[in-house]
Amino acid sequence: MASEQQFSLTQPMILGFDPGKDKCGVAVMGLDRQLCYHEVVSSEAAIGVIQNLREKYPITLLVMGDQTTSKRWKKDLQSQLGEQFNIIPVDERYTTLEARDRYWQMFPPTGLNKILPPGMRQPPRPIDDIVAILLIERYLARLTGKNAE
Repeated sequence: MASEQQFSLTQPMILGFDPGKDKCGVAVMGLDRQLCYHEVVSSEAAIGVIQNLREKYPITLLVMGDQTTSKRWKKDLQSQLGEQFNIIPVDERYTTLEARDRYWQMFPPTGLNKILPPGMRQPPRPIDDIVAILLIERYLARLTGKNAE
């Protein structure tokens, strides 16, 4: 399920990509750290989704997790999206744990999840898109020297 918000076309956007074997997380964020879009997609659909997002948003670069399948994905993305498209690897260690906490910040727990200790809560859906958001934030933090919020 895609999540979109209002955005400004006047600033460059960054596409975050959490590559995976079966599913991938994608997110689009402006340099102002305003989140415009996030979604978990199947691996087969990922490149098509990225192409569509590049048509819709003024994306200037793609930041991608640097672990498991990243080398193959980078090669595939460059061949499909064009060699000149800038793809920057970002350290993705511990992002899954961070994404779980961020999920509950973005979507506060309800019902029984409310009374469970935070460490025992499991998000009810894949959180690869939130990992993609964290990758963008890590890149921006590295760029600006500020901590990701």
